[in-house]
Amino acid sequence: MIEEGSKRGKAMVEKRQLFMEMRAQNFDVIRLSTYRTACKLRFVQKRCNLHLVDVWNMIEAFRDSGLNTLDHNAEINVSRLETILSSIYYQLNKRLPTTHQINVEQSIGLLLNFMVATYDSEGHGKLTVFSMKSMLATMCGGKIVDKLRYIFSQISDSNGVMAFAKFDQFLREVLKLPTAVFEGPSFGYTEHSVRTCFPQQKKILLNTFLDILMADPPPQCLVWLPLMHRLANVENVFHPVECSYCRSESMMGFRYRCQQCHGYQLCQSCFWRGHANGPHSNQHQMKEHSSWKSPAKKLSHAISKSLGCVPIGEPPHPMFPEQSEKPQDTMAHTVQQKPVANNMNNTMLMSSGAPTPTKSVLESPSRLDEEHRLIARYAARLAAEAGNSTQCPPTDLSFNFDANKQQRQLIAELENKNREILQEIQRLRLEHEQASQPTPEKAQQNPTLLAELRLLRHRKDELERRMSALQESRRELMVQLEGLMRLLKAQTGGSPHSSPSHGAGCSMPMPIRSTSAGSTPTHTPQDCLAGVGGDVLEAFAHGVPRNLRNDLLVAADSITNTMSSLVKELHSVDDAAEEEDNNMRNGGLRDRAEAE
Repeated sequence: MIEEGSKRGKAMVEKRQLFMEMRAQNFDVIRLSTYRTACKLRFVQKRCNLHLVDVWNMIEAFRDSGLNTLDHNAEINVSRLETILSSIYYQLNKRLPTTHQINVEQSIGLLLNFMVATYDSEGHGKLTVFSMKSMLATMCGGKIVDKLRYIFSQISDSNGVMAFAKFDQFLREVLKLPTAVFEGPSFGYTEHSVRTCFPQQKKILLNTFLDILMADPPPQCLVWLPLMHRLANVENVFHPVECSYCRSESMMGFRYRCQQCHGYQLCQSCFWRGHANGPHSNQHQMKEHSSWKSPAKKLSHAISKSLGCVPIGEPPHPMFPEQSEKPQDTMAHTVQQKPVANNMNNTMLMSSGAPTPTKSVLESPSRLDEEHRLIARYAARLAAEAGNSTQCPPTDLSFNFDANKQQRQLIAELENKNREILQEIQRLRLEHEQASQPTPEKAQQNPTLLAELRLLRHRKDELERRMSALQESRRELMVQLEGLMRLLKAQTGGSPHSSPSHGAGCSMPMPIRSTSAGSTPTHTPQDCLAGVGGDVLEAFAHGVPRNLRNDLLVAADSITNTMSSLVKELHSVDDAAEEEDNNMRNGGLRDRAEAE
């Protein structure tokens, strides 16, 4: 009796400890509910050391604990849950170096009490299997696309089609997490949550599921999930920029730049708390930056954009084959599926009031987790091969042995051919170098060709100098245009207006992310001036006299056309010079052959 009472008292203390530490972080001063929820759940994730457990390790722990054989509605008691958590954390300590070991007992106690407080508020002492899987798969570390793939495997049928009833059950369980950190009014479960995620679709396959939950923006009830991953990605990102409010000389994490106030930037702490000074207002549209780019990189990107050299945007997530994803918890089932496209992009733009989903919210696993994933993949593959070999008759085994022998012979032949090809390439390279070396005989035998070559090279130097002068003139023209726009703004006496989508009485607008990476560039006057500074672009956005705008556009187009013609002429000069070298070399060879 005394021991049970002491254990119960210790559990109550540990239960209160996590929430007391979270309150001490003062997250409630964050004005935006999405950021507030993501920050609280990220704190719980790090405090319980769940960010160190990759989603693949979590799936392996489910399999080792036999959860893949249980029904989703089956109940497990708290003692078995504690055993499963102990296995997860002890396996984690085995993967970590000795200098980074965690306090296993403390982590188990904090996470166990948080899960019981979240999913067993009535005190029955039991949790369902699906509740535990949903919580741990959501709060563990790893890429969000891998988490969503695993979740889809749990809520889809044998044909790989999502079951709406199971997705509704998943929403019930996962939305208990915001409620547990006192954000239920903003992100609590409602009966219409499923239809807000999939309003029209009747048949949801894997790629459709990923498209919707990783869209920009995502469903409102789950908007905190990708933001939590973005927070993990930018925690150690450094921005060598001064905050316009707190005057901090550098920033860590997110950086926010106003789209209406020139040069106005805020650190994430000031933006989250709604600080503003000077002409800036909380209703202004803000752009969220998760990395720092030097002015040189910005200039090169602007020039590339003006010349139409911007690469085509990648798809928002890897595309997977539309095949049956049975609800299993095996590493072979989940790991061996390979995407047919690249990962997501990293750029994002936000509007100041409510967070919208990001295009790239993937966090890269650590080196140890990557090695563990590869080991698990190889183990699953070897297990599958071993199972196949036990079922094969002796004739099949001999056939496989012969096939392997033929493959080894083919590999050896290809390696020999590769060595011969490399030797031939080296020989031809030496011959080319010897033939390209100038000799006194060639100079004496072909004086006309050498003179033409010198003239072409002189012409090339002149064109390069002319191109440099034009570039300098273009830079001076841009400076003059900036000054002219400042004068026009001073004369009109106008001030930046807030975005029309934000009223005077509205709450703080949410940050928006840019979707320009995947859009096709259109030919507009603003695009023609993509290399010009922000004052010129802003002046055009508010409208300028038509004649002045046309003159500026004609000037910018003429500069671009002149630079393009110079580049073409330089290429033609290089081709002519190369042709002269070849003619001279061929003439020397013919003369030598005649002399012999």
